[in-house]
Amino acid sequence: MVHDIVAPTVGESISEVRVSSWNYANGDYVTEGETLAEIESDKATVEVVAEHSGSLNIIVADGEMVPVGEKIATLDDSAEKPAGGAAPKAATSSSTTSSSTPTPTNMPPSPSASKMLKENNVSSSSVAGTGKRGQVTKTDVLDHLKKPKTIGRAADADIKPKDPEGVRRVPMSLLRLKIAERLKDAQNTAAILTTFNEVDLTNVMALRKEYKDKFKAKHDVGLGFMSFFTRAVTLALKEFEAVNASIDGTDILYNDHIHMGVAVGTDRGLVVPVLRNVENMTFLEIEKGILSMALKARDGKLGISDMSGGTFTISNGGVYGSMLSTPILNPPQSAILGMHNIMERPVNVNGKVEIRPMMYLAVSYDHRIIDGKGAVSFLIAIKNRLENPEELGLDFKKDL
Repeated sequence: MVHDIVAPTVGESISEVRVSSWNYANGDYVTEGETLAEIESDKATVEVVAEHSGSLNIIVADGEMVPVGEKIATLDDSAEKPAGGAAPKAATSSSTTSSSTPTPTNMPPSPSASKMLKENNVSSSSVAGTGKRGQVTKTDVLDHLKKPKTIGRAADADIKPKDPEGVRRVPMSLLRLKIAERLKDAQNTAAILTTFNEVDLTNVMALRKEYKDKFKAKHDVGLGFMSFFTRAVTLALKEFEAVNASIDGTDILYNDHIHMGVAVGTDRGLVVPVLRNVENMTFLEIEKGILSMALKARDGKLGISDMSGGTFTISNGGVYGSMLSTPILNPPQSAILGMHNIMERPVNVNGKVEIRPMMYLAVSYDHRIIDGKGAVSFLIAIKNRLENPEELGLDFKKDL
């Protein structure tokens, strides 16, 4: 029996996805439960797992866009398993990704390519296919249609612009495209301004040093700086509600809850998983939440719900060594906190010069909704609580 494999649903608002990569070549035998491919949307990447064992027939090639629910491959369970089984394509030399040179094929164009060929009255034989086994993809048709019309010219390859030697052209991932779109939208829409301050982390570092081993031993999770910053920001947001609000047309939406986005860098790009209702979380719950989200981000397991609904974001460029930056808003949020590297520097303490662990803080905000006084006061509220951490409500101390 032949079983259809369709593009999975990855979110209510997403109607089209991209086949990021097939793990097996066309015709390979795969076993039930194995990961066949990765499907990419502009918000998340999901895996397609084989629900049956059998011979794989790929219909939609790597890099091809396809509507959600459309057939991308089939599995024939009547096929016999070959001796030794089949290796994933990443481990075989015959399964490298498509090159720019088309290869002969008997495969029909992909569904979206066929539709576009018909709409533009173009023969598939005139289009150079760069998909799996030379399959003509939607991208190939688009490239063909963009080429200038010529008379008496040779093959299409002769008129196709070539990149300079030593330059590799790689399509942007949907996630990267979405990041670019959102960040540019923030710059085009919001009146972004950034204010800076510095915080002395002497007392926070002393507290962490005193309790981190006990905390780790009891809860099997580390006591990091992020929980202190998250708690300080949460308390400051309660005090300055405009910083936790957003603009909707001519209205301001004030949030009675605090859903904290924590920016995480991954190989696929920047993602911002959200800790919900952090105003009700303990230090332990914050640390467990951050760890869980970081692991899911690293493994590409974040879902749409994990990254939706944030009201404020913290970005920690300090983990990469950044000393100072102006973070960009994460729409529709109205503010974002940038943390930076901790450096021991000489500072004036009660008229004396002392070496203290100092960090620069930056708050970028939408000046349409947040006044300069409010932004500066918000940042100082964070600074004061971090320099006097007993004000943070150190609930973890009573358990250790």
